[in-house]
Amino acid sequence: MKNEKIIATNRKGKRKMSGWIIALIIIAVLGVGGGIGWSFLEKEHKEARNVTIDKIDFSKLKDGTYIGNYEGGMYKWRTNKVEVTVKSGKVTDIKLLSTAAEYDRTQEVYDKVIDKQSLQVDTISGATLTCKALLKGVANALDQAEK
Repeated sequence: MKNEKIIATNRKGKRKMSGWIIALIIIAVLGVGGGIGWSFLEKEHKEARNVTIDKIDFSKLKDGTYIGNYEGGMYKWRTNKVEVTVKSGKVTDIKLLSTAAEYDRTQEVYDKVIDKQSLQVDTISGATLTCKALLKGVANALDQAEK
């Protein structure tokens, strides 16, 4: 009887230990996966932060409708295609034709460009990288209008 209690106690201890081992393995796998995901995210953010928006001389734009694309960085998360209309030498309309990720304040960014007649506009707090991608698509369209 005494030996049976010892054996039962050992079995319970082994079950508790194996439960902890499984929990530690799961935590380790999640940690490694999270670290790898964070690495990919950080690389993409670094690239997006370094996107340059060339200054466009809005006073030299030719009238017309121009299509601009931005490929969206290494993972194509911010890919977009825009149509920019120039009338009487001014940007009068910007339409988002396609995008990899919907952003509900896109038109707000485009309205700032139209109001200021410049790509040097304030970005929206918390969406700086997305705004830069949207502006890069417009810049690529306006490069055609400047030539």
